[in-house]
Amino acid sequence: MIQSRLARPRRRVATIISGTVVAAVTLAVGLTACTSDTGAGVIDTVGTIDFVNPLAIPPLAEATVNAAGERVFDLTAEEGTTEFTPGVATDTWGYNGSYLGPTLVAKRGDDVRINVGNDLDEATTVHWHGMNLPAEMDGGPHQTVEPGASWSPNFTIDQPAATLWYHPHPTEKTEHQVEMGLAGLFLLQDDEESALNLPRSYGVDDIPVVVQDRRFDDNGQFVTDVRGYIGPIGDQLLVNGTLAPYLDVTSDVVRLRLVNGSTARLYDFGFSDGRSFDLIATDGGLLREAAPMDGIRLSPGERAEILVKMTPGETVKLQSTPPDLGTSASAATRNAGDDTLDVMELRAADALSSIGATPTTLANIVPLDKADATTDRSFTLNGYTINNRLMDMTRIDETVEAGATEVWTVDNAMPLPHNFHVHAVQFQVLRVGTESPPAELSGWKDTIYLEPGVRYELIMQFAEYTDPNFPYMFHCHMLAHEDAGMMGQFVVVGPGEQAGTPPTAHDAIISRENLAVGNGPRVLTPDHGH
Repeated sequence: MIQSRLARPRRRVATIISGTVVAAVTLAVGLTACTSDTGAGVIDTVGTIDFVNPLAIPPLAEATVNAAGERVFDLTAEEGTTEFTPGVATDTWGYNGSYLGPTLVAKRGDDVRINVGNDLDEATTVHWHGMNLPAEMDGGPHQTVEPGASWSPNFTIDQPAATLWYHPHPTEKTEHQVEMGLAGLFLLQDDEESALNLPRSYGVDDIPVVVQDRRFDDNGQFVTDVRGYIGPIGDQLLVNGTLAPYLDVTSDVVRLRLVNGSTARLYDFGFSDGRSFDLIATDGGLLREAAPMDGIRLSPGERAEILVKMTPGETVKLQSTPPDLGTSASAATRNAGDDTLDVMELRAADALSSIGATPTTLANIVPLDKADATTDRSFTLNGYTINNRLMDMTRIDETVEAGATEVWTVDNAMPLPHNFHVHAVQFQVLRVGTESPPAELSGWKDTIYLEPGVRYELIMQFAEYTDPNFPYMFHCHMLAHEDAGMMGQFVVVGPGEQAGTPPTAHDAIISRENLAVGNGPRVLTPDHGH
């Protein structure tokens, strides 16, 4: 008998959108996208997948310590082929391999350096998604690495334990490069998390779960021609690059680090028998308290850590049921909002080890106080613009003072899906519309889904890294939207300092001309104080 948890009811789409009339927005931009991007219809894979492949676990990246005491990692973007189905070779890209990349691990207080090489035939970047670091090291579109060149950002880990990730961020090509396979995890550790009785044996009871949807042509190659407004919609799921995966579980509690690594699709993760799980962490780290729930919605770029209890000999499937997009029914259907997907099978051994009781109290999160905010900013996502502006690499959109606490109010003025990611900072959610945030939005976040017609009030405190010229980004993390220009730039400056001029694409490129003659790629070490 096939078991499937029931989808939660979809909430009625909000019809009141502040400051904008939906019809005007739709006519201006939205309908053009919608009529050409008709979606894939309803996809339901429940009970149709034979889980025959053991889940691949991304290897831990090797690290050395250099004379300066830095923890040094090496990453090279390269082309390759991957057999997702035996005997069928798919052209793919990866870091240090043919698909995805190794998992980087560092502790709070570590000084790290990552030597990034580019063996692709096109320029790329590597963005450290969720990391608090100097703008010049952020890996956004201004830190381009040309073919054959390399880049060596260095920074200090100064934030709580969390599941972060890394991926490309080049201008207008992010979707394609992520779709080809460029992505990996960056796990942070600290003393507070290490003192808790949580599963932490990587690949044994602490499992990375990078979920991506893909579509293959008759020759086994990736295709992105079936699209909704959100972007490409795949009809098969890869987990850590594994098609139809199963996980052998050997402990009575397993920690799943869920990462929505898709370029466009939203998921609502839960289990086939409807069991509850404990949410213990979101994008930026642990929650104050474990939160029991039976499903969690993740938009592209969002992460969640959950604890799942297992009993000896049982089998259960991780599933995604239709995520609540907050849109009309027809828009949901066109944008993968009605899909029900089997993701992965968990198979418990006949005898399970036990770590004992897991904690309910987790992290000491100090709430940011709205009374301390020195600036309020508003951002409206509309079509492919933010505040009616398309991305311009030469324009600084916002100037933030180092150390400042700010409130950012963000709303999606379209009747279609968007989300919002801010570089180099973790924020707290103050309000969702007129309500306090639910448990899944009660911790540190760097990416959030924006239901149409709902205002999201976010509070954040910026670090002391200053640079009037090199900007950070804020953008929709549906990568087709980002590539189309739904992105802005901000700089962090010292007291009394003014925003400068962003480097042009030419100035920011680490080009073939920067290669040291006879010594292979030169490792650039930007001089930027911490």
